[in-house]
Amino acid sequence: MKTLVLTLDLVGTFVFALSGATAGARRRLDIFGVLVLSFVAANSGGIVRDLLIGATPPAAISDWRYLAVSILAGLVIFFWYPLINRLRNAVLIFDGAGLALFCVAGAQKALVFGLEPWMAALLGMLTGIGGGVARDVLLNDVPAVFRSDIYAVAALAGAAVVVLGDALQLPTTATACAGAALCFGLRLAAIRFGWHLPTARTPEHGEEDKDPNRGGFR
Repeated sequence: MKTLVLTLDLVGTFVFALSGATAGARRRLDIFGVLVLSFVAANSGGIVRDLLIGATPPAAISDWRYLAVSILAGLVIFFWYPLINRLRNAVLIFDGAGLALFCVAGAQKALVFGLEPWMAALLGMLTGIGGGVARDVLLNDVPAVFRSDIYAVAALAGAAVVVLGDALQLPTTATACAGAALCFGLRLAAIRFGWHLPTARTPEHGEEDKDPNRGGFR
């Protein structure tokens, strides 16, 4: 399982780094900014996960492969951005793929470190959403997880498949693939069909001025 976790981690790091670098290139950041954003987007979730489970120092800063993969993805985007930009919703696709891989890897690593199943699922979700949150914050955007899109729920569903498969003693690779596919499918379907979670109801513009409990003075 450790080999599978490492593989999923590195592939997820590369894909999330692509999403971070693409978002940075769209904001016309320089090469340093693109590379920083690619590393932050790719490794923030994994660093938080490792700190929470006591896997210190985190793999992202103790294993050179994570930095190398992040820098490689950033350079690919920086020099070939016009080609990548032709892909419709490139950032969303890369982000969805990274989310799927990281939620699975996060849940599996949590299980390796002996966490309870429900905590392992939550940690898998946190691993998946961490990079996207850090990327959006650095770009001064509202993180996708706080919007109405199906984002964290998709990551939690993918992580739950991994945890359930472990409880039923199913093959690790099969449950990892199933969890990643479920998460990625939910995320793309939410984008395609506009699925979203309920949002808070707020009064229409000007309604607060009509509230009879507020009196007639302004």
